[in-house]
Order: sequence, then C-alpha cells, then structure tokens
Amino acid sequence: MGNPDPTVEHGSGNVFADLDFPDADAHLLKAELVSRIDGIVRQHGITQTEAARLLGLSQPDVSRLLRGDFRAYSLERLFRLLNALGRDVDIVIRQPRSAGGGRLRIAATDII
Repeated sequence: MGNPDPTVEHGSGNVFADLDFPDADAHLLKAELVSRIDGIVRQHGITQTEAARLLGLSQPDVSRLLRGDFRAYSLERLFRLLNALGRDVDIVIRQPRSAGGGRLRIAATDII
C-alpha cells in the first residue's frame, strides 16, 4: 500500500530546469505568459475562433498554444499577443534582489 520509498524530492520552482531543459528560464517565462493569455481568454469568455481573430492566428494555432505547445513562439511574439488582448507589457531591468544573480520573472499588476 502506498509508495514504499516516501522520499520527496523538492523542485527548484522551475520544472523546466528540474527536467534539464536548455533555456529553462525562458521556457518558464513563456509558460507564464501563455498562462496569462489563457486566463484573459477564459475571463472574457472568448472562443478560440474569436481569440484567433484577435491574435492574428489560426484557431488550431490558438488551440495548440493554450495546450502548452509554445516552443515556436518567441517572447516578443507572446508579448505582442498580450498587447492584442489589450494588455500592456513592461520590461524592467534592475539590480538583483539577492546575491544569487539575476533571473527572469513575471509580475502582473492585475488579476488576469
């Protein structure tokens, strides 16, 4: 009954790094951006067909994007998709908060 080895391995907070993906920080950032896009689409009750028209994509491309197939999308393109959904995207460069060095992250000022 149950797992015979109860050892728990804690992740780093970035599943892409934990899985040894190259460019793990960029993958995590893209995933967060796509999550924001999905949240906006859902919050406004936009169909994938309507989203495709707004975003300048095909409906199958919207479907793939919202299912997590975002490898072919650059960060810039995801920023533009957020713009098309009426969101501003600000990029801020500052000193790191810790001695561990710089990192990529998203901070949203609104709830989806």
